[in-house]
Amino acid sequence: MRKFGISAQALIAAAFGAAIMGGAISVPKLIAPEAGAQPIAIQAPPGAPLSFADLIEKVEPAVVSVNVIATQDVGRLQDMEGFLEQFRGAPGLEEFFQQRPTPQETPRQRESRSLGSGFFISEDGLVVTNHHVIDRATQIQIVTSDGRELEAELVGTDRQTDLAVVRVKEKGKYPHVEFGSSQSVRKGDWVVALGNPFGLGGTATAGILSANGRELGAASPYTDFIQIDAPINRGNSGGPTFDLRGNVIGVNSQILSPTGGSVGIGFAIPAELAKEVTDTLIKNGRVSRGWLGVQIGDLTPEFAEALGIEDTKGSLIADVTLGSPAEKGGLRRNDIILSVNGQKVTDATSTTRVVGRLIANTSNKFDIIRDGKRQTINVTVGERPEDPYATPGSGSSPNTGRDSQSSAVPGALLNDLGVRLIPMPDDVRQRLGLRPTDTGLAITEVKPDSVFAKAGFESGLVILEANGQPVPTVEAFEKTVKDARAAKRSKILLAVRVGQATTYRTVDLPAG
Repeated sequence: MRKFGISAQALIAAAFGAAIMGGAISVPKLIAPEAGAQPIAIQAPPGAPLSFADLIEKVEPAVVSVNVIATQDVGRLQDMEGFLEQFRGAPGLEEFFQQRPTPQETPRQRESRSLGSGFFISEDGLVVTNHHVIDRATQIQIVTSDGRELEAELVGTDRQTDLAVVRVKEKGKYPHVEFGSSQSVRKGDWVVALGNPFGLGGTATAGILSANGRELGAASPYTDFIQIDAPINRGNSGGPTFDLRGNVIGVNSQILSPTGGSVGIGFAIPAELAKEVTDTLIKNGRVSRGWLGVQIGDLTPEFAEALGIEDTKGSLIADVTLGSPAEKGGLRRNDIILSVNGQKVTDATSTTRVVGRLIANTSNKFDIIRDGKRQTINVTVGERPEDPYATPGSGSSPNTGRDSQSSAVPGALLNDLGVRLIPMPDDVRQRLGLRPTDTGLAITEVKPDSVFAKAGFESGLVILEANGQPVPTVEAFEKTVKDARAAKRSKILLAVRVGQATTYRTVDLPAG
């Protein structure tokens, strides 16, 4: 791998000089201490080390820099197209634009380079890093703390947890560290991070454990991150965070930053999960996860109120993928999952993780609530595909159906709700990736300031169900609303098709 043309030291010196010249750095005036003055005694807080030097000397030989050459898909030069378009209509250029061919999208690949961090976990040269560091790599180089450059090969990678394992090709005995337990570290305990920020290999920073169990959204469904304030930056990805005993308690993965630099909020994959995944990658080269084939959401208090349910622990099935294990096993939209094989689930995230740990092609018991009654269903889970949200035969267009509304059928206007509905046309059903047997109501108009408008509805969306009941006709919808009012419920829960995904929304019911 080629080295940088400008050294990191030169870049730092240039940036420091520019900051001083720009007035960004204030150099304090040096003041001599008074004669006979006693030095201030510096004492560490109870339990804190005076120095991290012994710890860093112990673990630093196992921490490496990861240099990667990868391929990246690119399209046509959008910036050039935008530049030319600003001259369209200018005098004397009409002929140029008339003769100019229409630009075509020509996808191609280009070489990209990236830097990351990692650490040896075995004497024979196994290195843990992040998936995003080595993604699509054509060449991986490991640089050790003493400057050796070693070619490496991929052992296995897992996109879902952002973990990867590589092995150096050169035989030898390498210094290595071991995974500890993130649960052994309390909020406020010291932690030390080592890595390769901005190409500055061998950088050590210290801070505290800021929080445990951070969820970072749907992009990381299987990980509860630990949060640290030891500064980590670009290039620290894949590096270790240590406790004071030299055990790896986390693999640095992400930062929260409006500037791109450290603001003291970093996230690491906890050691327990990292060890489980890396052991599997070393053994199998990949991680196989159980798959149901459902879209699920949290059972919020609003949803529970609309359904007349007191307990809000569980996950609500919004949709079932065509031909999926869930469909074959008999799970349906609006089923509420309470537990899997006796293990209780509290929300969509916990359900995803429990199902992900199931062994593919095994039968498992799902305790659910359907139509207000508890029951148990046996489902044989499958193996999670690369794209778990793809619907066979659904087409590629995510069009919501706004361009397929029937102007000849204005629909029925429900004045108290401020919405106009028509039975879902066949072409909309097909475009939204629904089954031929699926029914629903397309919204053709939403009155301003109505309860539907306040709930975020707009023309073109499709209502599939109301309070768990199919609504093939406007009359069926009106009956569900009437029943909800009779049960003295203040909200109605709607399953709504947006593109090729189904979500839930509640609408406040005005007094009727």
